Amino acid sequence: MSSASTLVRIREEEAGLCSPAKEKAAARGAFGSRWLLLLWRPRHPLCGGGGGGRPKVKLLACVFVLGLVLLVGSRLDSFMGWNFHQPSSVSSPSRGGYTVLINTWNRNNHLKQAVGHYASCTGTDAIRVIWSESDPPQEKLKSHLNEVVASKSHKHDFKLDIISGSTTISRFRPSGDIRTDAVFSVDHDVIIPCPTLDFAFTVWQSAPSTMVGFVPRAHSLKAEGNGIPYYKYEGWWSVWWKGTYSMVLAQAAFFHRKYLDMYTYIMPSTVHDYLTRERICEDVAMSLLIANASGSPPIWVKGKTYKIGASGTSGLEGHGDHRSRCLNELLSLYETVPLMHTNLKAVDARQGWLW
Repeated sequence: MSSASTLVRIREEEAGLCSPAKEKAAARGAFGSRWLLLLWRPRHPLCGGGGGGRPKVKLLACVFVLGLVLLVGSRLDSFMGWNFHQPSSVSSPSRGGYTVLINTWNRNNHLKQAVGHYASCTGTDAIRVIWSESDPPQEKLKSHLNEVVASKSHKHDFKLDIISGSTTISRFRPSGDIRTDAVFSVDHDVIIPCPTLDFAFTVWQSAPSTMVGFVPRAHSLKAEGNGIPYYKYEGWWSVWWKGTYSMVLAQAAFFHRKYLDMYTYIMPSTVHDYLTRERICEDVAMSLLIANASGSPPIWVKGKTYKIGASGTSGLEGHGDHRSRCLNELLSLYETVPLMHTNLKAVDARQGWLW
């Protein structure tokens, strides 16, 4: 065969190979998908522009991803119900903020810090200090506390309730001038940042019959003797390990003001007598009271809490055993176990990157 005829044959084969119909058929056979075929068109090196489809694929992919990111970013707040530009607000026409009920005992410096802090929170409507010491407060201290409250930009009603003949009932004694439904019970050495406190208040508004707080605890069935169950009081590390709790303590918790009346006037006298003897379990008694009345578990709010001063009685040896005995005595007086375990945790998603 002559060289001229051979050259003509090669050119005919190249032309047939580079025909659009054959290229399309080859690609469809390789991928089996019309969608992939649209994104990738193979080119034979002899057909020119070999590999030119790959940059187009990368460009289209980059444009698609960029558009998706912009769309999700612009809609994220509406998708999740967040509004990063709206300041925290706890105003509620039906409830009007909350009353801070501070329990104090022989720690005037801590009390000054606590009153000054909670007076700066916009959601605070009033501050009530439960003075349970045998000696009345000095006039200098009362003047200082009033000046601190008056110096804040948000004006609050302030009152120092002096309780004579202090008992464990004193801490939750109702006051007829509390105007808000929500009461935030807190120890004088516990500081909750105002934004965190405001968020917890909004959580309580969604479930006003239950207890909403920052200090979760639990109970568990340890053993039974003579057919009588024995429950163990479990602290923070057990809650953290098991991921469940059944109480939140009144050292930093919201509840409805009606429970102050129930605690003082409706709770059985046998319970009051026991609490007066033990002088350490009034917060457990309040948890039992609210669980029994509401039929609902409490709600733990995860947030920053600050403890000023010493750790108190919780760090003493035998504290857990004492609380366990107290819990079992109270349950026997109630003749039921109203506590319910839950793993619900309220988290302010605006304060973190991860859910």
